[in-house]
Amino acid sequence: MHDHAIRKRRLKAPFILCASLLVLCIGTAQADDIDDLVKAHMREHRIPGLSLAVVSKGAIVREGGFGTISSTAQTAVTPATLFQSASISKAVAALGALRLVEAGKLQLDTNVNRTLRTWQVPDNEFTRDSKVTLRGILSNSSGLGVPSFPGYAAGAPVPTLQQVLDGKAPANTAAVRVEYVPRSEWRYSGGGHAVLQQLMSDAGGQPFERLMHDLVLAPLEMKHSTFEQTLPLAAAGHVDGQPLPNGRHTYPELAAAGLWTTAPDLARFAIGLQHAFAGRPDALISQQMAKEMMSRQIRSEGLGLFVMGTDNRAPSLWYAGRNRGFDAFLWFAPGSGDGIVIMINANDNDETLKNIARSIAARYQMTGFPFP
Repeated sequence: MHDHAIRKRRLKAPFILCASLLVLCIGTAQADDIDDLVKAHMREHRIPGLSLAVVSKGAIVREGGFGTISSTAQTAVTPATLFQSASISKAVAALGALRLVEAGKLQLDTNVNRTLRTWQVPDNEFTRDSKVTLRGILSNSSGLGVPSFPGYAAGAPVPTLQQVLDGKAPANTAAVRVEYVPRSEWRYSGGGHAVLQQLMSDAGGQPFERLMHDLVLAPLEMKHSTFEQTLPLAAAGHVDGQPLPNGRHTYPELAAAGLWTTAPDLARFAIGLQHAFAGRPDALISQQMAKEMMSRQIRSEGLGLFVMGTDNRAPSLWYAGRNRGFDAFLWFAPGSGDGIVIMINANDNDETLKNIARSIAARYQMTGFPFP
């Protein structure tokens, strides 16, 4: 009996080894398929560098860098290479703002002028009966104008935040003012997020970049991420295949467009929100606040995230960003724990990032990916 059991175990061992090798080979083949797909898209669309992260069941299962940081350099992109996240900065800033709400330093539905100290939103005929609120800013229904910011090229003077808010030289955009009745409609507003930047700094008593480090980046172990605009080495932005002078535009509008980060770090951001949605005790915000953030406020927008579908029990969330020379894409589903982040150092108008993400979602059998 004992000898029979030993022989049986010996017979099983080769089959177990073969099965393990088969699983490994399948995983490698999947990874190679994704590599080939990414490289083909990069060649076709003249994308010098790409950063990628894949989340499955609440964990990063793949991260990688492709290409080079510039079309004129041989330095390879790695998972630690910094890219501009552009408007995805708004989603990250929103999490910081909601942490201040839960700390009692901000309120979602109170006139922001009650907290703003350094600068005030000028009242006008649109604010007579309805005021600018944090909820309105985070859902792009604040009434505030200025949809986006072009940034400042290398060598150009860079304005202070207050100069941006008032449209004063050397700012290259109009003054941020209320242009319609707050909460009456949805209009995308980078200007509103410039107000958010001042609001958070006033409420938190620190410069915005330091405040966001303490509230979000450090707790989520986004170790390569920063809202600082002076960097020693990062990917260079490209337009029509040509690198930008000095590699980048500067964005003093930090909450709207200023986050430098990596695909794996943005994946950690998504995982942090997945933890909050699940009600984990170590999450940065409460489950109630996470579900508020991920629920439609107006049209398809939550608080700092775009919401796909109508089932708040299993939302599908995304954000995309574009700065001069950089595009970025973030999608995650907190219920399943899936997510995809792709960042490139180019502007692409052919939905390349969504096409790559769609293929990754199919490879990893992700449910709920919202872009068929």
